[in-house]
Amino acid sequence: MIRFLLRRTLSTALVLLVVTFVLYLLLDYTLDYFFDLRQSTAPNIGQLYESRAQLLNLDTPAVVRYFQWLAGASGCLVGMCDLGTAWYLGQDVTSQLPGAIANTIKLVTAATVFAILIGIFIGLVSAIRQYSGFDYFITFLSFLMYSLPVFWVAVLLKQYGAIEFNNFLGDPVVGWGTIITLSVVSGLIWMGALGGDGKRRLYVLIGATAVTFAVVYFILATGWLNNPSLGIVGVGLTGLAAAVVVTYLSTGLANRRALWTSLGVAVVGIGLYMPLQNLFWYVEMSWLWMLLLLAVAIGIGLAVGLAFRGRDPWVSARTGAFVAVVMSFFVFVDRMFQGWGDYNREPAINGRPIATIGAQTPNLSGDFWMTNLDSFTHLLLPSIALILISIASYTRYTRGSMLEVLGQDYIRTARAKGLPERTVVMRHALRNALLPLASVVPVDIITMIGGAVITETIFGWAGMGKLFIDSMNRNELDPIMAYIVITGLLAVVANLVADFLYAVLDPRIRVNA
Repeated sequence: MIRFLLRRTLSTALVLLVVTFVLYLLLDYTLDYFFDLRQSTAPNIGQLYESRAQLLNLDTPAVVRYFQWLAGASGCLVGMCDLGTAWYLGQDVTSQLPGAIANTIKLVTAATVFAILIGIFIGLVSAIRQYSGFDYFITFLSFLMYSLPVFWVAVLLKQYGAIEFNNFLGDPVVGWGTIITLSVVSGLIWMGALGGDGKRRLYVLIGATAVTFAVVYFILATGWLNNPSLGIVGVGLTGLAAAVVVTYLSTGLANRRALWTSLGVAVVGIGLYMPLQNLFWYVEMSWLWMLLLLAVAIGIGLAVGLAFRGRDPWVSARTGAFVAVVMSFFVFVDRMFQGWGDYNREPAINGRPIATIGAQTPNLSGDFWMTNLDSFTHLLLPSIALILISIASYTRYTRGSMLEVLGQDYIRTARAKGLPERTVVMRHALRNALLPLASVVPVDIITMIGGAVITETIFGWAGMGKLFIDSMNRNELDPIMAYIVITGLLAVVANLVADFLYAVLDPRIRVNA
């Protein structure tokens, strides 16, 4: 293992050295350091040219300047980082990177987590319902979303997801025809996803249509969009529903101990709702507090599972921990919604909460909940843009891998032994079907951390992608080189993580020295 790591480290260093050297020379040749002086009519234009050349040390050969830059960049290894200067703004590159990296990670984390979860779920259902109407619909939709240009999706989201939706919030009225059509479409989708014989499909169609109609009517009739809230009833109902769903997917409802654990954790969450509201009100929250509370919730879930025990206590404990995380999420969302009215009435918001540009609202003052609600409204549209594009690939990967695994001999053996279909799919098939994603997900995440260039530019999101584009437009060499080094290192790390994930998930795979 040590030899493997050393070899990869040395090969990475050599590749980065060659890549940065070649790109430095190419960029130095193509960038126009005097672009802003070309049309100048200043009487001292000669002095301005000479001053710019001295500032950028252009009298020194490019090869020498590269090694000077490399010496400063190598100082990052010992805590003395010098990545040069963004001369147009007069700032050090090292002062620009922390904010850009933090904003990109915030965007990438939100988009990637949801894209992976939704994509795996849809791909799994599509594989189980192979060659059904639902499968054909998902296949068509996946190829459509995968082929959509991201800039077009982003522009449509700004127009209809922000501008038109903000106008709609001023007078949220929807015609009966639209509500009925939306309800029927939802019923058809659920009918195709759940499948079954004709009688079951009819029941699912009617039930899903009725539930969707009731939810949409409730949202519109109560003005929920302008004053969203879950409350203890909403948190309780979603928590109990999540307990049943998590137990079904994890162990099956036949495992009564796990089911009691899940329901017990949900009941504990309902009981702690009011104490948590008091805590949120009297204590100034921070993300450190949120992580601490999440750790306590997971601990409670594990403790409840170990208390109920069962044939395998850790299975119950794991299920309880999952339900605790879900309950924590709903409590957090409910507390965020409680500040929606105050946020919407802020002068800087002026009744138009869905943002179209930037990572935060200028001159907005507020507590932890207000600032995070503002971050959410700014994250919403760029995250959706990235999710719509990414979800298509994850859906196709999962579907193809699931179909391959479901045809294996050990799956036929598991079914021949009489195992429930849920156990065959969730425990035997899905785990092995996710192996190919172990090499895809890390690379996708790191690639997106390198900057969703188009999305960040359209939405004015001050991340790594926008930093790269702005530096190219201003002909600033040092920020571009910093971007190349960071994304190159992250790409290598992503491939290394993928190798280790394969070795961990599949015992047959070993890392060769």
